[in-house]
Amino acid sequence: MGNTAGLHGTWRMISWTRKAVASGAVTDAMGPDPVGYLSYQPDGRMMAVVVNRHRPSSKGRLPTDAEKIELFDTMLAYAGSYTFENGRVVHHVDASWNPAWGVTDLIRPFSIDGNKLVISGAPGVDPTTGEEVTYRIEFRKV
Repeated sequence: MGNTAGLHGTWRMISWTRKAVASGAVTDAMGPDPVGYLSYQPDGRMMAVVVNRHRPSSKGRLPTDAEKIELFDTMLAYAGSYTFENGRVVHHVDASWNPAWGVTDLIRPFSIDGNKLVISGAPGVDPTTGEEVTYRIEFRKV
């Protein structure tokens, strides 16, 4: 994979913002200071998990249906394979917390500077609002 070997390993999320295409408004995609990890393996597999740092806690031993909705809306997780196309990494999702994310590939333009990975200008549809957005996500190598 040439110079893309620098992508291999586990990356800890530092920030994740989304910009609404229609309005230009920039907001945190999973709250301020999200907890997230992105892993790329040399075998061509990848995994991502992100949670809002301020997720609600269950009041009982098991979450209620209403609590489950809040928990679902404050996380993201998926796994699949990845390929490189025109300087971008493309995630081919085959398992996801939200089945809608398994329908299309996720295109991730990226740059690496030392131990910093930045995915920027990544197009998508926000799974919680349905808005067309572009994402900017910053990671540090673990």
